[in-house]
Amino acid sequence: MTIIAPPHQPVQQFFRSGPLPCPYIPGQIERKLFTRLMGPQAPTVNSSLSRAGFRRSHDIVYRPVCPACTACVPVRVPVAAFTPDRTMRRLLSRNADLSATLQPAVATTEQFSLFRRYQAARHGDSDMSRMTRDDFDAMVEEGQVDTRMIEVRTADGSLCAALLADCLDDGLSAVYSFFDPHQPRRSLGTWLILQTIEMCRREGLPYTYLGYWIAGSRKMAYKIRFKPLEGLGRDGWTPLAVADRTGETY
Repeated sequence: MTIIAPPHQPVQQFFRSGPLPCPYIPGQIERKLFTRLMGPQAPTVNSSLSRAGFRRSHDIVYRPVCPACTACVPVRVPVAAFTPDRTMRRLLSRNADLSATLQPAVATTEQFSLFRRYQAARHGDSDMSRMTRDDFDAMVEEGQVDTRMIEVRTADGSLCAALLADCLDDGLSAVYSFFDPHQPRRSLGTWLILQTIEMCRREGLPYTYLGYWIAGSRKMAYKIRFKPLEGLGRDGWTPLAVADRTGETY
């Protein structure tokens, strides 16, 4: 599949992957539509495709085109309408000693050490738990888009959480987050998203993109807590009304 670009811009080519077992729903087959980000137009392409439900990994942007399933729903938070609920306000108060800053997307030894601790505790049987330092560097630094690392530090300067985010023309898109798994009371994953939403608010950006949500997936259920939440479907981006019943800490 090929999209014809405007004059003086290269053609953006799209490809479809072969069938693979779905990593989220047993018994389902996964296929993806994908393209490679190249050249100076990469940030613009990434922004446009993010609005169309694509996600970025390294220099590839993709979205599911599974033959018999539409369970993966792209979701985003409309920043102006978002208000932290009571639990989130308590969390913000509890973590008042933390600070979050936007840093260049350059992998560090400190980040990799935290990433390894997070993977060992949370995803010990996943492919990502076997990532080497070179793999981690590639995840953070590959791709030609405007990307930042949100670093979260305690009062003594220790790194306790991080979130890799793409800067889009209408918001921030969360690519991957990791945090200290031994501080569950802080709910650092939730706090990271709250900080990302606040950064969008300060910069006047309307949306925080949170990737895909799948009904019934406990790993993705935390996204429903950020209300209102919009999902992308046949009618475009519309409010997504789903109850959160997991009670899990993220």
